[in-house]
Parts: sequence; C-alpha cells; structure tokens
Amino acid sequence: MASAAPLPPSLLASARSAYRALLRASATTFKGDVDTRNAFRLKMRHETLACPPAVSARQVEEKIGLAQEISDILLRNVVQAVKLEEARSPQDHERFKLRITEHTEMGTNDTIRDPPQLESSRSARKRVSSSDAAKTNEVAPQIPRYYSQLKKAAKKRVVPELKEEDLEESFVRGMDCSGPGGQSINKTENNVQLLHKPTGLRVSCQDTRSLSQNRKLARRRLLEKLDALYNPGLSKEGMKSALQRERERRRKKKSKKRSQKSKNATEGDEDEDE
Repeated sequence: MASAAPLPPSLLASARSAYRALLRASATTFKGDVDTRNAFRLKMRHETLACPPAVSARQVEEKIGLAQEISDILLRNVVQAVKLEEARSPQDHERFKLRITEHTEMGTNDTIRDPPQLESSRSARKRVSSSDAAKTNEVAPQIPRYYSQLKKAAKKRVVPELKEEDLEESFVRGMDCSGPGGQSINKTENNVQLLHKPTGLRVSCQDTRSLSQNRKLARRRLLEKLDALYNPGLSKEGMKSALQRERERRRKKKSKKRSQKSKNATEGDEDEDE
C-alpha cells in the first residue's frame, strides 16, 4: 500500500501559523479564565483539529480554514461576562459585566457601543441603603401578634407556585452513607440538587434510595423555602414556631396563675393565725 505523499513545507507553515493564531485568540478571549482556556485548547487539539496519521494536503487545508474561522469567531463574537448582582426577585434581572476588546464585533447594539457607566461599589451600597430606608418608612404589612390571628392570616396567604422552567436540577452520587440505604446510597446518583433560578434558593435531597422520591422531597423542601421567603411568619415552618411560642406563653401564664394562687393562699393562712 502506497504511503501518503509528504506535505509541502509552505502548507505546514500555514498550519502552524493558523494554530498559533487560534492560541492567541483563545488567550485574548479567555483572559483570566485559565480552566476554560485550557479546556478549549485541548478540545481543539485532540478533537476539532486532530488529523489522522496519513493526512492529505486537502485535509490539512480544510483544518487550516476551520482554525482561522474559529479564531475569527472567538475574537469577534465571544465575550467574557462576570456576574455582578443576583436577581433579588422574579421581576428583577441579573447584572453582568462584559469584557469588550478591540476585536469585538459591536454590530448595531448601541448599549454595547456606548454602555452606561457602571456605578462603583460605594455608590451601589449607598443606593441599596437608601432604598432599604425608604422601604422601612413605607407602611409594611404587619404580622399578626396573636396565634389565633396568625392562623387566619396563614389560611389567606398566597402560596408561591413552583414552575419547572425556573428550576435547575442535577443528580450527583450520594455524599454519605448514613440514613436508609447505608452503603448502597453511595453507588447511585440519587442525590437530587435543585436551584430556583429566580431567587437563587438551593436544596438537596438524598433521603431515600429512590431517585423519583428524592425529586419529590426536594421540590417539597424548595416550596417550603419559597413559602417562608414570600410569606414571612405565615409559612408552615413559621406557624410551627408560632405554635411553639403560643404553648410556651400559655405554660408561663398557667404557672404564673398557680404561683399567684399559692401566694394568696399563704397570705390568707397568715391572716387567720394573727
């Protein structure tokens, strides 16, 4: 079987030049993010731009064109984004800081061409503190003081809805061996982790061996957390704490009555002796 003809030196030089350009583009685009940059380079080297041992000149030319195209897209159409602020409510939006270079293609997006000036952390703290002060001055809904009133208010509360599109779900291998299932809980990916994207609330569950049961329990826990967030003092957990306080209050009241009764009886006996 005839071996492949040797590649021309000019073609090899073009291939080296295209690969170096790709390395420079990845260094510019992923500046400061070493893990992403290295993962991208490995992907290019071992998968996208990998050539078989008996490679032809045409195949090398195709790889050179692909490397140049990827370099161009990296420099012009990919930007780094750093999250600055989480969304505080479902109506708010997350804030990101984009890293724009001289190669970035702006297109017709005026908000990128002429972005608004980002406020400093000091002015952001001032804005948050002033808005918090304004909120405290507003008439906030008062949580009922007595348990009977709390029960009525809890029945009228609006329980938040848990939407699947707002959830980010992942499954990992069991983290410990305790609880039902023992060692076998470590052998399957039945640890359910849920993230509620609008609020950032997270829960995890690996109470049972059953993945479907853990998914149900994780959603129940997340719904309880949302209820406590949107209905402070009126959620299930809030009502449990209120019931405990009410029982403690009644116990103290009864104890005080008994001690007062005993004191009055003692004083009455002393008066009779006199």
